[in-house]
Amino acid sequence: MRVRAVGLNFADTLQIAGKYQVKPALPFTPGLELAGDVIEVGEGVTHFKPGDRVAGYVDWGAMAEECLVPESMCFHIPDGISYEVASSFIIAYGTSHIALADRGQLQPGETLLVHGAAGGVGLTAVQIGKQMGATVIATASTPEKLEIAKANGADHVINYREQEFKTVVKELTDGRGADVIYDPVGGDTFLQSMRCINWRGRLLVIGFASGTIPHAPVNYALIKNFSIVGVHWGAYSKKEPQVLRDSIAELMAWTEQGKLQPYISETYPLADYEAALQQLVDRKAKGRIVLTTNA
Repeated sequence: MRVRAVGLNFADTLQIAGKYQVKPALPFTPGLELAGDVIEVGEGVTHFKPGDRVAGYVDWGAMAEECLVPESMCFHIPDGISYEVASSFIIAYGTSHIALADRGQLQPGETLLVHGAAGGVGLTAVQIGKQMGATVIATASTPEKLEIAKANGADHVINYREQEFKTVVKELTDGRGADVIYDPVGGDTFLQSMRCINWRGRLLVIGFASGTIPHAPVNYALIKNFSIVGVHWGAYSKKEPQVLRDSIAELMAWTEQGKLQPYISETYPLADYEAALQQLVDRKAKGRIVLTTNA
């Protein structure tokens, strides 16, 4: 693929630090998510041809002018979607859609609590949750981030630095708690979430942006009859590829129809990748950050 744009993910920072589940040998080129044009195809490739506009993801290597991408990890980009949007679309929206629709079984009318709601994946969960008919409660650390979450569909917002979110969630739900909780943060956020989840609730483990992997007191799960549900989106391409393709197709259709509006907060030239990644490390990113190439 001739790379036109690269979407940055928190996982990029983990991989560079040697803390991600996929650990390439040094030296390596980072980058998991990209969009561009097919230059040529290998033997047996049937879904793509040279010149096609495609988005894809790789184990590493996207931060380059050209990249080799497996056919199973590529998706056609509709004409109305830009390279920048497509490059920041697959992993974040894909993760949230699989999490909420497949793993969380979110239903219309249920209450969804989204942590890190102005971040790269959290904001997609807010948008998708609203599209699926849920009442969305969003948590974030600043008034600016909460405003972004609200502008993208959140019904209620909580500044977790000023309020104890578990108390507010119970107040907003008449004591029931949230039906589905989307947690890309981990640490104390996860532990508090167990205290404001509804009977038969689903607590989705997305990641650990806080840097702390929590140890769950499983007696809470027993007493409150809720499920702790892992979400390993990257494994779907090998374990359940059709579920993944159906998910991306639905997301692309929603975006074309204007039902989803990906929020890209900043773009950087490829040469400024270090400054762009530092925004993620410092947890200053609002929405998605994209690198663009001159290829």
